[in-house]
Amino acid sequence: MGAVKEKSQARLKRKKRIRKKINGTPERPRLSVFRSAKHIYAQIVDDTRGITLAAAGSTEKAVRENPELEDTKGKIPVSVLVGKLIAERALKKGLRQVVFDRNGFLYHGRIKAVSDGARKAGLEF
Repeated sequence: MGAVKEKSQARLKRKKRIRKKINGTPERPRLSVFRSAKHIYAQIVDDTRGITLAAAGSTEKAVRENPELEDTKGKIPVSVLVGKLIAERALKKGLRQVVFDRNGFLYHGRIKAVSDGARKAGLEF
């Protein structure tokens, strides 16, 4: 169990370092991404008021029952879809620009897929 604890401690250390520099404002809120072993979640947060403006995750019915994902394998296509979904919800609320918060995770794989999906759907980072 020691290696798992060290890995999560390292992520939290990276997260703190990142969050010192990144802040979500009402004009440019923070797009925070969290990755678990099975699922991925994204939320847009206004840190000045401390509220979540929009959220999306791979556990939602809209993602799980999406016809685009029936023939695909792996978690990356799901992550792209979560990115598109969060971008659509943000655009409905009039948010075009966000600050990307990778939450201490390395910027590749599923984290990168969420940001790519959000960019394709119209969000600006």
